[in-house]
Amino acid sequence: MNIANWLHDTQRRTPQRPALFDGPVQVADYATFAAHVRQRAAHLVDQHGLVPGDAVALLMKNSCDYLELLYAIWWMGAVAVPINAKLHPSEAAWIADNAEARLIFTDGGGVFSSRDLPPRCKELDGHQRPPDRGWPTLEHPVPRQDQDLAWLFYTSGTTGRSKGVMLSHGNLVAMSLCYATDVDAVSADDAAVYAAPMSHGAGLYNFIHVRCGARHVVPASHGFDAAELFGLAEQVGQVSLFAAPTMVKRMVEQARRQDYHGAGIKTIVYGGGPMYLADLRDAVDTFGPRLVQIYGQGESPMTISVLPRAVIAERQRPDWDSLAASVGHAQACVEIRILDTEHQPLPTGERGEIAVRGATVMQGYWRNPQATRQTLVDGWLLTGDIGYLDAAGYLTLTDRSKDVIISGGSNVYPREVEEVLAQHPDVFEVCVVGEPDAQWGESVVAFVVARSGHPLDEDELTAWFLARMASFKKPKKYVWRSELPKNSYGKILKTDLRQWLKAASIAAL
Repeated sequence: MNIANWLHDTQRRTPQRPALFDGPVQVADYATFAAHVRQRAAHLVDQHGLVPGDAVALLMKNSCDYLELLYAIWWMGAVAVPINAKLHPSEAAWIADNAEARLIFTDGGGVFSSRDLPPRCKELDGHQRPPDRGWPTLEHPVPRQDQDLAWLFYTSGTTGRSKGVMLSHGNLVAMSLCYATDVDAVSADDAAVYAAPMSHGAGLYNFIHVRCGARHVVPASHGFDAAELFGLAEQVGQVSLFAAPTMVKRMVEQARRQDYHGAGIKTIVYGGGPMYLADLRDAVDTFGPRLVQIYGQGESPMTISVLPRAVIAERQRPDWDSLAASVGHAQACVEIRILDTEHQPLPTGERGEIAVRGATVMQGYWRNPQATRQTLVDGWLLTGDIGYLDAAGYLTLTDRSKDVIISGGSNVYPREVEEVLAQHPDVFEVCVVGEPDAQWGESVVAFVVARSGHPLDEDELTAWFLARMASFKKPKKYVWRSELPKNSYGKILKTDLRQWLKAASIAAL
C-alpha cells in the first residue's frame, strides 16, 4: 500500500479539518493540503519526467512545504531522500549522488552550483509551488506494494560514509501503527509540532497524525526554541512532539526560568540518545505525566522499544529507578533478543548485542550488500547497541558496542559513568569517551559542562563519584567545556570528542 493513501483517505473523510500551520496560523485544511500535493506530484511527472521508483532528495529546514513535497513524492510513486539541512552542500551532493536522485529540493534554490551536483540531478526551490495542471491520472496515489521503497534515510556516518537505510511503505505503516498502539493514542484534536528535524525521527511521526486527521504545526523559527515552543503549545493546544534528551533538558531549564509547567503540551516523546535519571526526574517534576521514551534506529525507525508515560510518571514505584533507566519493553510489531558474539541468545540479565526482528526492520542498505549482510543476519537486525533484558522484558541500554571502554582488561560502559556524574548538582551536561592509554589500554575521559560555567574541583568530583561507583570506572581526566558538540537533532557527537583528544595528544608531543 502507498503510504500516501492515508492523506487521500483523510482529505475525503474530513476535507475541512485543519491540517497545516505556520506557527499558530492555519495555512491549509486537509482538502487544500491534498490539492497542493496533487499539484506538486503532477509537476514531478509532467515537467521532470519522474516515474515510480525514482529518488527525490530534500535539503530543507522544517516547513509546511516540506510535508507537501514528501507526500507529492509518494503520491506519484517516487522515493523520498530527506537530508539533514545542516550538512555541507558537498556532503548533501554525495548523498544525492549515492541515492541516484533525479531532483533535490532546497530552501530557495541556489544552494549548489551546476558542477556540485551529479549531472542527472537538478536543484529546485522547495517553496515554489507549481500551477495546477489538472492531471486526472493523479487524483489517486500511484499503487505501491508494501515492500516498495518509500524513504531512503542516510545514517549519520560517524564511522565513515553514511549508508542509505531502505525503508518501505510497509515499514512506515508498521512504525506508524506501533506509535498509536504503544507510544501515544492520536486523535483529530491533536497537533504534531515539528521542532526537531523533519528529515529524521520527527518527520516520521507525521504519518499517524495524517491518518487521524490531526494538525501539523511548524514553529515560525523552523526549528527548536523552548520559549517559542511553550508559547505555541499554549496557543495551539494538545501538542505532541519528538525531542532528543538534550532538547528536553533545555526545555526544563527554560520552563523553570519562566515558571511554565506544560500547559498545552499533551506528549513529549524522547529518544535518540541517553536520558539520564537526574534529567528525567527534573523533566517529570517540571512537566508531569507528559513524557514517553522510545528507542529505535534508522534501521528500525522509532520502533524497537517504548517506556510508557504511566511508568515514567509513577515515581512512587519501588523499582522506578531501574525501570526509568531502561528504554522500556518491545513495541508491538517487533521481537528483541540479546545475542553473544556468536549471535546466540543470552539469558535474562546478561549483556550482549541487541537484535531486533519485525515489520519495521529495513529492507537493507542502498547499494551496499556487504553492509546489509553484516547487519541483517538470519532475519535479525544487529543494532550494534549493548544491553540486557530483565525478567519483565524491559530493555536497558548500556552503550554502543563501539563506545565500550576496555580499561585494564575490564569493560567500562560510558553510560554508567555519565549517569553518576549527571546526578552531581553542579554538572549540567556530561559525555564520557575512551582515550588510548599505554598502561591501561584505554582510560576514561569525561567531558563536562558545569552549571556555573567554571571548572569544578576535580578531587571533590572524583570523591563524589567514588562514593557511588567502582574505582576502576572513574574518569582519569576531566575536560571542561562551555558546550558539547551536537548534531542537528541534539545527539552529542562522541566522534568529535575523540578526535579532539587525538589532536590534543599529538599537539602535546
